[in-house]
Amino acid sequence: MWRIDVRKELSKPGKHPGGVIAAAYTGRLATDPIPALRLPDEQLDPEAAYRFIHDELMLDGSSRLNLATFVTTWMDPQAEKLMAETFDKNMIDKDEYPATASIEERCVNMVADLFHAPGLDPEDSKSATGVSTIGSSEAVMLAGLALKWRWREGRSDTSRPNLVLGSNVQVVWEKFCRYFDVEPKYLPVEPGRYVITPEQVRDAVDDNTIGVVAILGTTFTGELEPVAEICAMLDSVAASGGPDVPVHVDAASGGFVVPFLHPHLEWDFRLPRVKSINASGHKYGLTYPGIGFAVWRTREDLPEDLVFRVNYLGGDMPTFTLNFSRPGNQVIGQYYNFLRLGRSGYSDIMHALRDTAVRVAGHLSEHPAFHVITDGSAIPVVAFELAGDREYTVFDISHELRARGWQVPAYTMPDDATGVAVLRIVVREGFSADLGRLLCGAITEVIDQLDASAAGGGHSSATHFAH
Repeated sequence: MWRIDVRKELSKPGKHPGGVIAAAYTGRLATDPIPALRLPDEQLDPEAAYRFIHDELMLDGSSRLNLATFVTTWMDPQAEKLMAETFDKNMIDKDEYPATASIEERCVNMVADLFHAPGLDPEDSKSATGVSTIGSSEAVMLAGLALKWRWREGRSDTSRPNLVLGSNVQVVWEKFCRYFDVEPKYLPVEPGRYVITPEQVRDAVDDNTIGVVAILGTTFTGELEPVAEICAMLDSVAASGGPDVPVHVDAASGGFVVPFLHPHLEWDFRLPRVKSINASGHKYGLTYPGIGFAVWRTREDLPEDLVFRVNYLGGDMPTFTLNFSRPGNQVIGQYYNFLRLGRSGYSDIMHALRDTAVRVAGHLSEHPAFHVITDGSAIPVVAFELAGDREYTVFDISHELRARGWQVPAYTMPDDATGVAVLRIVVREGFSADLGRLLCGAITEVIDQLDASAAGGGHSSATHFAH
């Protein structure tokens, strides 16, 4: 019978000196299945638990090659270290973690100053009105609530509030309207125009409108809606005796880009009609998820009734959030970026990302298969569609790129333009010019392959191709 002398084997070079075969967790996992939907009966060795989860996560795609997401996928190692050191600090415990609370206030002041909020005092952290949030989703909810509360002040009939916004808004606005009983008045887009217009806004507002939402960097194409023109139109409406409607700017994607790429563009609190702004620190604020900000023009634009003053763990704590406990490490990571980069650093990064996006868009525009919708010059986002009649779709292209490791989303446009299907590339820090060159090469390769299959009478679906 064939046998192995274990002692002899373990005495050979490279064998584990502890008297057991190395990689024991593999044998354990193979012989002791772990339930997926129930707590295991027994404990796991920490290394085995780590390996079990770590190995499964290898099935996720590479975050660096995920061009679908706006969310930051790379930070300095020093930022990661600071964030790891502050996972355990609860942001809500202001008295127990006064340094973290102070840093949050500084971040809010920096964001308010970046957006030109009036009346800020560089010596007074209380002069800015705003909060840090889990992300723009929470910030949107808070800003929407402030609009509704401000609208209903002094009104006898508050039963029919509405919000004017484009059909191109992020789904969180639909959630806000549904959760807080506000009628959404969606302004349609159309093929070739994927932002709202001042004329649409003028025709939609009425006495029950709590506000108008304008987007600085739409999710679908990365375009900037004409905030100044919308405000001017609303100024005209109010001057002629119509409703005096405030504007909220959803700057989730563009809030940390436009101030550095287009500093003279007026979209923020330089426009008196803009009362609140949300921005995502975990997008182009360059911080890992989740961190966002909601800021108001002045203290009067945030109704006092929405601010809770809680006696918690020994201190009077004013709060305006939808949640309670959350880790402080995201705020710490954001503060690191603000200190580390400053205005010049953010400007350098945004210009570099825009240059890469514009080069990718230039390559795509020269290809006969594509029509570029946005070229990455507004914010570093490129949206493009297929040109002409072809035997395949953008969904086939997306599928083939995923097979090569690239995650490039394909989707249809909002209502009234659903016949238009596009691909979108979000250029983030960590997506270098060289990666952009490789992506362009992969796209060209995919198109050549799909064209060859179509010419040969092959199946048009990308699933036809094997790799």
